[in-house]
Amino acid sequence: MRTLSTLFVLTALGAATAGAQATPAGAPSGAPAAAAPVAGDLAPDFTGTAVDGSGAAPSTVKLSALRGKVVVVAFYPLDRSSGCTAELTKFRDDYKTLFGDGVVVLPISIDTIESHASWAKEMKFPFALVSDPTQEIAKRYGSTMAGRKFDARTVFVIGKDGKVQYSNTKFGALSEDAYKDLAAAVAKAKS
Repeated sequence: MRTLSTLFVLTALGAATAGAQATPAGAPSGAPAAAAPVAGDLAPDFTGTAVDGSGAAPSTVKLSALRGKVVVVAFYPLDRSSGCTAELTKFRDDYKTLFGDGVVVLPISIDTIESHASWAKEMKFPFALVSDPTQEIAKRYGSTMAGRKFDARTVFVIGKDGKVQYSNTKFGALSEDAYKDLAAAVAKAKS
């Protein structure tokens, strides 16, 4: 028994000194999440598959192709969950007040394209839903955690120059103040 525990300690020490990083049980594989970008940072580029608000056939969206427009990137945990439905319904119902013309809104979750298509068709969203089942996009924005769910709702406003203008890593889906702050950030990015 003593030999087995000594072997475990030596193995663990060897892994640590070799620079190995343990992955918690249930954590997604691949690169760890980056730190969330803050105002002034160049927004991490990404390419994703999306369906529009009618649930139409999937298309590819590339953030860098949207340069020159204000873009809102909003990570949310799951389609049809109560908080996510509240958040995206608020985005839909108050679209003109929150975003207005010329703004691209990209909500992103781990859900499949099929789930997005069904939900978008049902909810008639005026924006596309982006699928990120492996969290590769979320990792670039510091928005992941073990268990394949997003750590928190995170929202970023990206200016016409491709730089982050606003970030909220604890966006409150039920907080009127969160939506007021978001609307102010979008208005500032548009000016």
